[in-house]
Amino acid sequence: MGVIAVTALIRTQADVARGASWLAGQEPRFANALAKTGPLPLRLAPDGFAALFNKIVSQQVSVASARAIWGRVEAAGLVTPLAVQAAREDDLKAVGLSRPKIKYARALAQAGVDYNALREATDAGVITTLTAVPGIGVWTAQVYAMFNLGRADVFAPGDLALQEAVRMLWDLPARPDAKMLEKMAQDWSPWRAVAARLLFTYYRHIKDREGLT
Repeated sequence: MGVIAVTALIRTQADVARGASWLAGQEPRFANALAKTGPLPLRLAPDGFAALFNKIVSQQVSVASARAIWGRVEAAGLVTPLAVQAAREDDLKAVGLSRPKIKYARALAQAGVDYNALREATDAGVITTLTAVPGIGVWTAQVYAMFNLGRADVFAPGDLALQEAVRMLWDLPARPDAKMLEKMAQDWSPWRAVAARLLFTYYRHIKDREGLT
């Protein structure tokens, strides 16, 4: 795998603050959003098999359901490739995994992903490697790169919350689609992952303010 093709990695709260300051200086709308949200969260979690498996568990279910299922997965010790490969299908069903997610969990366990090497891969290399595994799409790979590998310049334009946050912040008549948002986000490089943190936080702020669920 190649050398990291980014100028910065997000490792500390100071990194996020630096990126947020740069974005606020580039785009007044971001400055206005920051005034409402306050300091942004670091949102950096450990990488590895369990992190990706957790993201598969979270697909197409509510946050509460995902947390409940993952809690059962952890309690059953199904957080390593060997444990998942050794588990019976009934064991995986018992923790709440659907048939497709059992298939994806086994595929991930058998994929032989070199998680240490991913840390040194290019951003594009991370996405390519992960999306080769059944059950991991571009969005999942992008989120893993942002929040588990700390890549500073990765974005997820297909995320509906990011699209809705941009619609509200830019006062657009409709949500931008992934192609439009990807183009907009080019102006936020080299801190697109901080822009994502800002937009996610702004989205939550607006939802909480309006009492939405």
